[in-house]
Amino acid sequence: MRTFQGITVSQGIVFGECFVLASAGLHIPKQYIEPHRIEEEISRFLSVIEQAKEEIAVNRDSTAAALGTTFANIFEAQLMILQDEKLLSEIKSRIVNDRFTAVSAVSDIIENRIRILRKIEFAGIAEKANDIKDIEKRLLRLLLGGKKELLDTLRTPVILMANNLTPSETANFDKRYIKAIVTEEGGVGGHTAILASALDIPCVVGAGPFLNSINTGDFVIVDAGGAKVIVNPDETTQNKYRDLAETDESRIISFVSLRDVETITTDGVKIDVFANIEFPHEVENVLERGAEGIGLFRTEFLFLTQDSDPTEDDHFNSYRRAAESMNGKPVIIRTFDFGDDKILDRLAGLAVERNPALGLRGIRLALMCRELFLSQLRAILRASIYGDVRVMFPMISTVQELLSAKVELRNAEDELRHNNIPFRENIQVGMMVEVPAAVAVLDHFAEHSSFFSIGTNDLIQYTMAVDRGNRNVNQLFNAEDPAVLRMIQQCVKVSKEKNISLSLCGQMASVPRQAILLAGLGVRSISCTPSAVSEVKSMFRKISIVDCEKVTKEAMKYSQISDVKQCVKYLLDSLMPDAFRNTG
Repeated sequence: MRTFQGITVSQGIVFGECFVLASAGLHIPKQYIEPHRIEEEISRFLSVIEQAKEEIAVNRDSTAAALGTTFANIFEAQLMILQDEKLLSEIKSRIVNDRFTAVSAVSDIIENRIRILRKIEFAGIAEKANDIKDIEKRLLRLLLGGKKELLDTLRTPVILMANNLTPSETANFDKRYIKAIVTEEGGVGGHTAILASALDIPCVVGAGPFLNSINTGDFVIVDAGGAKVIVNPDETTQNKYRDLAETDESRIISFVSLRDVETITTDGVKIDVFANIEFPHEVENVLERGAEGIGLFRTEFLFLTQDSDPTEDDHFNSYRRAAESMNGKPVIIRTFDFGDDKILDRLAGLAVERNPALGLRGIRLALMCRELFLSQLRAILRASIYGDVRVMFPMISTVQELLSAKVELRNAEDELRHNNIPFRENIQVGMMVEVPAAVAVLDHFAEHSSFFSIGTNDLIQYTMAVDRGNRNVNQLFNAEDPAVLRMIQQCVKVSKEKNISLSLCGQMASVPRQAILLAGLGVRSISCTPSAVSEVKSMFRKISIVDCEKVTKEAMKYSQISDVKQCVKYLLDSLMPDAFRNTG
């Protein structure tokens, strides 16, 4: 039995046989052709380029039909790479001038590009290299006469295990036959994570090197909520997880009745439970789970899934669709935030980001890229007449940043008025609280903001000085750390004093035991992943605010994270026996 620890993308407990998708791993030696075969080899290469375009177009169209055009734009990006005259010219030059075979020329040129991309210190560039690797695999397969990957031929459910999945590989699999996904590499902002979340498939990424120690057919347990992968588990472990999975299933069935029920604690206190989304099509899932609105609509992937900037209408159509579908419930749209985990590589030339987490991201980047920012703001304002749309600015560190962002919002309003385009006046404007500097002077922000939303993912990162995607230090990334709890406590105190609405939209809100800590701190509005909404609602309906406050008060007495966790576990086990057996 071997256990691997990774990063949670989407939760669930799954067990079964694994299917190992081997990396391309092809070693292509330099091979040469006779001069009289040059034209024939060029013709063969160009023919394969056209075949590759046709295959990619099929992937694009099938993905668009299943998941929408936003996901399909991943393949539009690949088509643009295959239309890159510089790339094609370099490969043809290898064939004509160096007399390489088409196979050798493709491998030589593309592998060189991949090496260059992987040397660049930007997190988002890795996905670009992955796109190009996908193209190389496709071209080599066609040139060598190989068969397509086996993912689209699976007919029995398996746990898919790979080094990392390319866009084509993820497009080819059928959800009916993929029970869970585990990858050695990748992060929460990669293609694999995006598609796994959209398809609601349990997924763990960044689990480190494991492919050399497993084989297709090995029995595997994936505890995605705990970011754990167990290969060839013993009987005791199997029985433990079967019990947990049964508990999970019965609990999920019981959640159905909560869809239209308000979240009220046993002592009559209402907790507002909202949902976080990436794409408009997720609204259906949000409503199905019974969320009271969208507390965080992330907008980065309108940029990241295509090679050109989204137009104002691209933004508008997405926001309008979400607003109309929510039927009057709040939709809080966060302006783009290209952080350290998903930097927009075509804007990377603006600055050399040696430390992207501390560099040009969030509102800083928006204020520098004014036209992109104004285009998005106009679209949000236009969509505001179709529902209760609100706007929120990310990564605010200073009052001046917030004021500058609001000036741009007023400029966007003036442009719409000038062109007689309708929008809702006095749209609510809020800010993310993600930086310790903002927490320290939160009272100064109160007169300039309609609401605050705590983003715990970044707040923990900056408070603890830890990269949540770094396996060497991510054990320090913990929402229950006393320093983090005190940060949140300070935000609650100021919001009450200044009578400003406060919500929390980080991952902490999606973990029921941590959500109870938040309620004990005084938080009365949270926004979590759609899949967690029902469970969080259920948990709050079984506990009183008095007990939440009791748990939090005791936990706040400790200085060590291990003591905090033990305290919380002990108290919740006594208050709600068995309720937290499988909730992280």
